[in-house]
Amino acid sequence: MNHKSDETKIIVLGGLGEVGKNMYCIMHGDEIIVIDAGVSFAEGELLGIDYVLPDYSFLKLNESKIQALFITHGHEDHIGAIPFLLQSVAIPAIYAPKQAKELIALKLQDRNIRYDHLYAYDETTKVKFKHMEVEFIRTTHSIPDSHGICITTPNGRIVTTGDFKFDLTPIGPMADLYKLATLGHEGVDLLISDSTNALNEGMSISESRVDDTLAEIFDTYKYNRIIIATFASNIYRLKHIFESCYQHGRKICVFGRSMENNIDISIKGGYIDHKELLVSAEVANTLKPGEVTILCTGSQGEPLAALSRIAEGTHKQIKLRPDDIVIFSSSAIPGNALSIAKTINKLYLKGVKVFTNMTINSLHTSGHANQEELKLMIRLLNPTYLMPFHGDYRMLKQHAELGIDCGIPKENTFILKNGDSLILKDHVITRGESYPNNDIYVDGSRIGEVGSAVLKDRKIMANDGILVVIANVDTEHRKLWIKPNITTRGFVLVNENEELLKKIETMATSIITKKLADKTSSFNDIKGQLIIELTPYIMELTGRRPLILPVILDVKKEVKEHIS
Repeated sequence: MNHKSDETKIIVLGGLGEVGKNMYCIMHGDEIIVIDAGVSFAEGELLGIDYVLPDYSFLKLNESKIQALFITHGHEDHIGAIPFLLQSVAIPAIYAPKQAKELIALKLQDRNIRYDHLYAYDETTKVKFKHMEVEFIRTTHSIPDSHGICITTPNGRIVTTGDFKFDLTPIGPMADLYKLATLGHEGVDLLISDSTNALNEGMSISESRVDDTLAEIFDTYKYNRIIIATFASNIYRLKHIFESCYQHGRKICVFGRSMENNIDISIKGGYIDHKELLVSAEVANTLKPGEVTILCTGSQGEPLAALSRIAEGTHKQIKLRPDDIVIFSSSAIPGNALSIAKTINKLYLKGVKVFTNMTINSLHTSGHANQEELKLMIRLLNPTYLMPFHGDYRMLKQHAELGIDCGIPKENTFILKNGDSLILKDHVITRGESYPNNDIYVDGSRIGEVGSAVLKDRKIMANDGILVVIANVDTEHRKLWIKPNITTRGFVLVNENEELLKKIETMATSIITKKLADKTSSFNDIKGQLIIELTPYIMELTGRRPLILPVILDVKKEVKEHIS
């Protein structure tokens, strides 16, 4: 690793070419500060994987230099990796805004991880290290206490926006436009900016518009039970729903652990009022339809979420009624449209009325900036260099184009990928070296144990099944004790394919017999030869390539152990 002590380096560990697992760090001399530590959720091809983590091997190698981890806000793609990170890397301190701090503390508690260096910051906080100084800028997002972060280094100033939008009539506090403009006036060398909605023209809808739309539905359907599915982390949406229920004399019943946790933390933090509205499912079922609102998870059609089970009719506590009103106050995350459509169809089959963001386009607004807001951020901060962040390549590319439209020279825009770095020296930025960067998979309690080879085997089993060849071998006389037993799962039905399995058995017998004739061959040699020869043979017979698992048993050894 080449690093001159007088250079400032920006190293990206996650969040580029993707929406999720945001993590990057700033290094100067013997100091490293880390910004965010998020997860992404496994897509369909990552079978059995729960989370995907950033590759923090760079941090492990430079552990002694780490000063602190700074969190921009409390969404999973910015805090979700913290419990896993703390198990591998020593982090001296974590600074997070109030809401995120509580969410992180709950996360660590759930995993029985004790950590005594978690601190809250606000927009007045400044954290100084030997070489770098960190301060915070209040922004608007869909969760309270969202901030941009400004890092002043010996070589220049870096500002990262975190996730943001500009909302002139927000439910929560306004973004600190004055501080942004002041920083821009003083001079910003590098802007690292949220690219999630860089493909969307214009300005995003204000959260107040969504509030008005929800209020209209509450007014229109005052005698119906209302079921609302939204993101559990969209605290300002939840805040308005509480206000609307208070004004319309409704109680609130909550389903979904993440929803319950976020509401509980938000009530304790003073972000949501009217705790007295919360009732249990038992109480909710005794109330008149117009006296209750059900808040639940499942806006993305997740099979195990509360709304999916309600739509299926399998929820133990809530059964749909024909006059229910179901509201999806959310938009589809890419890849979830089919799951959402299935849930909506099931709801329609039950006869309920469904409102989505497709039928009323002001039922949801994103917490991320559209093109005009991205331009405004560039104009306010007036950076010399722009590094789009938090988005697929096409989003990063479009964001860079917006920067060029706002007067940033093309050569001063950087579209990077995970593992890439930039070097800041005397207010000039150049590309640095790239570091190894591989996704870390979390499978249950196992972190990093499942690699590409295991995932490849899982895909084969999912697509073509598994075929097990069990052979009993007399090693003393170098011969098969009996014909191999062929067992399959997910490949073919045994009863309907006896002839095919007989051919495979015959082929396996021939392979094993030949290898046993070679007195130098071991069990591993026999297993390898079975895979090598059976794979193309089965492919020719069936057009499929199941995972072949040979099991060779030493009969003499088994008999001796049984007798003893």
